[in-house]
Amino acid sequence: MAYLMPSEFVTKMVDAGESKIFMSTRDTLIRAYMAGAILALAAVFAITIAVQTGSPLIGAILFPVGFSMLYLMGFDLLTGVFVLTPLALLDKRPGVTMGGVLRNWGLVFAGNFAGALTVAVMMAFVFTYGFSTDPGVVGAKIAGIGEARTLGYEKYGLAGWMTIFLRGMLCNWMVSMGVVGAMISTSVSGKVIAMWMPIMLFFAMAFEHSVVNMFLFPSAMIMGGNFSIADYFIWNEIPTALGNLVGGLAFTGLTLYSTHVRTAPKRSVA
Repeated sequence: MAYLMPSEFVTKMVDAGESKIFMSTRDTLIRAYMAGAILALAAVFAITIAVQTGSPLIGAILFPVGFSMLYLMGFDLLTGVFVLTPLALLDKRPGVTMGGVLRNWGLVFAGNFAGALTVAVMMAFVFTYGFSTDPGVVGAKIAGIGEARTLGYEKYGLAGWMTIFLRGMLCNWMVSMGVVGAMISTSVSGKVIAMWMPIMLFFAMAFEHSVVNMFLFPSAMIMGGNFSIADYFIWNEIPTALGNLVGGLAFTGLTLYSTHVRTAPKRSVA
């Protein structure tokens, strides 16, 4: 299915990172907003399927449909730009600065959060018939997830915080493989297959994804989750985002870049 060699798609990764840094504020925010909204819909879809079937694995198998859609449309997730934009800085592309990278991260964070929050409010309205009834089993499940993945970590203190950080690292190791997967084929089917595998793995293993959590936790609070905004940021979003940054960049971005762009000297043959 028109597979590209690593030396080809890693160059595309650097090019993509450069283009995102120079994208206009308007376009960056719109693309990030749509990415956050679509991923949020995929999350509630997967949770609904898991509740209806009693099998979290089935939800995980189907969750990557959202990721595939948003990347085929050219929208941007924070977890993706964490990996791609620093490569343009490392490659010393003209005009690329650390300020430009941080600007991109800030705009994508804001756009992702706004999109995910929009879907959280809309789905809470749907589940409760305009906040006039209980949210039902799916809403209760989301509220329970919110409590378990904030207060459930808090009771372990620093060890709990580090657990979230490591789950965030493992998550974006896989998610960034999905981002790269969209670049290793020139056919739609090839892109989707390459994206599907690592995204299914991260969701099935319940790793922590900063953008998915932008939906889950506001949604959980709206539907009765017993935790605060401070709990959400301190005991989930902040360590998750930091883990996503370190895991995606270290395990995927830098390993591919250092071995396919900035390669070491080849061994001489006697």
